[in-house]
Amino acid sequence: MSIDIAVVGSCNLDLVVNVENIPKVGQTVLGGDLSRIPGGKGANQAVAAARLGYRSSMIGRVGDDETGIFLRECLEKDGVETTSLLVTAETPSGIAMIAVQNDGDNSIVVSPGANAHLTPEDIAEAQTVSNATIVLTQAEIPIETVLAAARNAKGTFVWNPAPAPEEIVPLELLDLVDVLIPNQTELSLLAGTGAIDSVEKAVEAARTLPCASVVVTLGADGAVVVVNNDAVHVPAPKVNPIDTTGAGDAFCAALCGGLSQGSDFVAAVSEAVRVGAATTLVAGAQSSFPTSDQVNARLENR
Repeated sequence: MSIDIAVVGSCNLDLVVNVENIPKVGQTVLGGDLSRIPGGKGANQAVAAARLGYRSSMIGRVGDDETGIFLRECLEKDGVETTSLLVTAETPSGIAMIAVQNDGDNSIVVSPGANAHLTPEDIAEAQTVSNATIVLTQAEIPIETVLAAARNAKGTFVWNPAPAPEEIVPLELLDLVDVLIPNQTELSLLAGTGAIDSVEKAVEAARTLPCASVVVTLGADGAVVVVNNDAVHVPAPKVNPIDTTGAGDAFCAALCGGLSQGSDFVAAVSEAVRVGAATTLVAGAQSSFPTSDQVNARLENR
């Protein structure tokens, strides 16, 4: 089948504990019961896209363990195509340990496992990368693999540089990016600026990058779109978040979905902001992703 969005990225098992406050360095806190939830930014975005009705494919790696089997089953249950979800022998699947505090904010530690073994050769062999309308990647896989996805993409190449890359990003990668989707922290690292705490600073930093288009996510303040040096601020609906885990992934999936169908850029971002906000009203990562109908229902009842 044809693919709207080929997602090249990570598959993790999220181990989630609710806490009153995220612990400081050296502090131990008591939390609620442990939840085991399918996650990983790549898998999250593939599932979010499928929930919204787009045809998505997952290109990544899992370990040869029960967790890997579980993660594949979860993707397929949501209709994600998994032909290029490969198995790495004698390697554990990726794990994310997440503490979620009462106001919905979270703290995450990721053990990449098999995700670290996704190679440029894997990307070259994945036909969906060259056939998809949109190729979407993140930063939970090796940077050279992200670059390979950019080189092999025939459609629109989108990079969500999350979590913020700790290594130097090749200039070639930024040159190949059609749409960059950073948050304020990620943008400040890529642009080499100080803290970005306003829409104006986000626009100024985005304009220093060679990417064709930049969409900066601003959390509760929505997003700012910088295309052809023009900037548009898209506000977010006011919500009382339960859990912000996965909201950025839902945003990316919705934006890419809209672009895959030829939507106007600002209109696609506006819908992505709504989808991200609706995601925060349900706890969990993949379990929180709404269908198109559920987006309106959740925001009407917020």
